[in-house]
Amino acid sequence: MLAIKELTKKYDSFTALDNVTLSLDNGVYGILGANGAGKSTFLNLITDNIKRTSGEILYNGTEILSMGAKFRKKVGYTPQLQGMYEDFTAGQFLRYIGTLKGMKHKDIKEQTAENLSIVGLDKAAHKRLGSFSGGMKQRVLLAAAMLDDPEILILDEPTAGLDPEERIRLRNHIAGISADRTVILATHVVSDIECIAQKVILLKKGKLLRFGTPMELIDEITDKVGEFHGSFEEVNAMKERCGKGQMMQRRDGFVLRAAEKDLPPEFAPAENVDLEDVYLFYAEGRE
Repeated sequence: MLAIKELTKKYDSFTALDNVTLSLDNGVYGILGANGAGKSTFLNLITDNIKRTSGEILYNGTEILSMGAKFRKKVGYTPQLQGMYEDFTAGQFLRYIGTLKGMKHKDIKEQTAENLSIVGLDKAAHKRLGSFSGGMKQRVLLAAAMLDDPEILILDEPTAGLDPEERIRLRNHIAGISADRTVILATHVVSDIECIAQKVILLKKGKLLRFGTPMELIDEITDKVGEFHGSFEEVNAMKERCGKGQMMQRRDGFVLRAAEKDLPPEFAPAENVDLEDVYLFYAEGRE
C-alpha cells in the first residue's frame, strides 16, 4: 500500500502539486492531465527525485524518506525522456542497469533474459539500441525498470512518440505485469489507460480533481456529453459559437461533440460516453 497524504510541492510562489491525498494498492493507476497538470511532479516526488514542500508518502505505513535506499529498491522507474547508450545492446543495457541497482550477477543474467522475453525482445537482445525503433526502446526501458522485481512501477509518458501498433503492444505488456504490483502510468493519451487502468487520477493545475474507476468517472458526466450534427459549415459555426469541442467526420456527415455542464439546446445526448469525454470535460474546465 502506497499512501499519499496532503502532498504539496511549491517553487517560490508557484504550486506544482497542491495538497494531494490518495491511496494506491496493486494494479494500474492512470494519471491524466494536460501539460503542466502536475503529473511528472507527482511521480518525481514518489521516487524522491525532488524534495516535497509538505505532506507524507507512506509505504505500508512507513514514511519513504526514513526508508531511503530500501524504498528506492522497491521502485522501478521509466522516465519520460529516453536516456540510453546507443552503442549498448539491449542485453548490455539491462545488465548495466542491474549492476547500478546492486543486483547479484546471477540474478542480473536471469532477469535480463526473462524481462526481455516478457516485453517481446528476447530475439533482439544482442542488437544495438541505436538500431531500435522508439517503441522498442520504450520496451527496453520497461524491461530495465522491472529488474529486481520492483513492487512499484512508475511510468512517465511511456508511449510518447510511438505509432499506434507500438503503443498497443507496450500497453498490453504493462497490463500483463500489473497483477502483483502497483503500476502508476502518467500520460495525456487517454487511450493508453482507458482499457488497463483500475483507477484514474485526474490532475489539473496541481490539484486532484477526481480519483475513481473509469466507469465511475464516466457515469458522473454521461448526461453532460452531447453531439451536434450538420454540414461542415453548420458544425464549424457551432464550434465557433461554443468555443470548444471536437469536430469529427463520420459516415453520415459532420459532428461536433462537446462535454460541458450546460449544453446548447441544439445538441442531442451522445452515445458511448468514454474516458476521453471525461478528460475533456475536466481538462477544458466545462464542469
